[in-house]
Amino acid sequence: MEQGKIRIKLVRSLIGRPEKQRQIARGLGLRRLNQVVEREDTPAIRGMIRKIPHLVKVLE
Repeated sequence: MEQGKIRIKLVRSLIGRPEKQRQIARGLGLRRLNQVVEREDTPAIRGMIRKIPHLVKVLE
């Protein structure tokens, strides 16, 4: 994994979650349960993760 990247995994379902949380997960590129995406480690991405910490896991 290159420097400045983080891997994010969706560990809880989006079913029954508020629309805002679904939009944040979608914005991170997460669609399916247990899906892992790699994103740049920026303050914006970190802020999105902080909004849904109960749904995602950060794989450093």
